[in-house]
Amino acid sequence: MIITKALPKHLDSIMEMYASCVQGMLALGIDQWDEAYPNKTIIEQDLLDGCYYIGCIENEIVAGMRLDNIQDSSYLTIDWKDQSDNFMLVHRLGSKTKVWGGGVGKQMMLFAENLAQEKGCTSFRLDTYSHNPKAMEFYKKLGYTQLGRIYLKPNKDIYYCFEKLF
Repeated sequence: MIITKALPKHLDSIMEMYASCVQGMLALGIDQWDEAYPNKTIIEQDLLDGCYYIGCIENEIVAGMRLDNIQDSSYLTIDWKDQSDNFMLVHRLGSKTKVWGGGVGKQMMLFAENLAQEKGCTSFRLDTYSHNPKAMEFYKKLGYTQLGRIYLKPNKDIYYCFEKLF
């Protein structure tokens, strides 16, 4: 898989990837995402901000994520182990259902962690929906520690925050 920074021309293919991911999540009873999120407007902004990365296999976009150091204000309630402001976050990590279980998510996260370390970050932060046990297990297997919980979206249950120190 080739992981690279996405360009505006990739928008439609990214949205196709999310449509597959959302459909697969809903089929498993995971209502973290839906037809309203992630949406085209949000991904367009990610692309304009220059912090969205795609994973491609044979020229097909099969995964994507936003990487930055912008955390929701609710993150301030978490007792992070790394008390510095020298962290990176992942947002909207997703992949097409046809690559689920094939290591694509792990490759994306290892890329993200390597990028964070190259930029001198001392930790990595993220959140995931409490009704997404597959994601929670995934991050724990990658060495992330669950630290607390937050409320991010109306009409959704809690999200758990995770951290990995470098």
